[in-house]
Amino acid sequence: MGSGSQESLTSKRHGAEQPGEGRRGWVCTEELWARIKFPIDYPYSPPAFRFLTKMWHPNIYENGDVCISILHPPVDDPQSGELASERWNPTQNVRTILLSVISLLNEPNTFSPANVDASVMYRKWRDSKGKDREYAEIIRKQVHATKADAERDGVKVPTTLAEYCVRTRAPPPDEGSNLFYDDYYDDEDLEDEDENDDEDCCYDEDDSGTEES
Repeated sequence: MGSGSQESLTSKRHGAEQPGEGRRGWVCTEELWARIKFPIDYPYSPPAFRFLTKMWHPNIYENGDVCISILHPPVDDPQSGELASERWNPTQNVRTILLSVISLLNEPNTFSPANVDASVMYRKWRDSKGKDREYAEIIRKQVHATKADAERDGVKVPTTLAEYCVRTRAPPPDEGSNLFYDDYYDDEDLEDEDENDDEDCCYDEDDSGTEES
């Protein structure tokens, strides 16, 4: 794990409220590539998470590093404004990291931005209820670019809720793989029966001797 691994992270970005709530809602889907590097002392120290896909997001640094509490070492740092419970601990795993990062993509933290310009632009879009389109247009261009990359890689990015919620079907059990175990247990059962027969024979001999005496 020390050498790190590269995984594909598919994200879905939402524009906040739905159209009926006063804002023009928008939904973008994109394929994002990221690299997770695990330290030698994992899980006692957090892995490093970096997006390989070019990102424009309040909490993503220019080099792709993610600014999120769950990936910060569990040290006492009052200046950070983070609670110790929000930082890394050994009970975290890859699943909780991915869920936290996806949540951050959907709901940026503008209080401690990694990209100040993106944070200012995002707040303008949010506070204008979608009227300021600069942030939205940048994200749309980024989404179209990642979709094109996905198509070249032969990856189909889900675009509907139904596609996101589809579950992978478990492969049917291979009946042939159980033949060995079936034969094995059958042989064991036969051996057990033979042993029981032998024990019964011994008891019969003892009993018959007792009856004669």
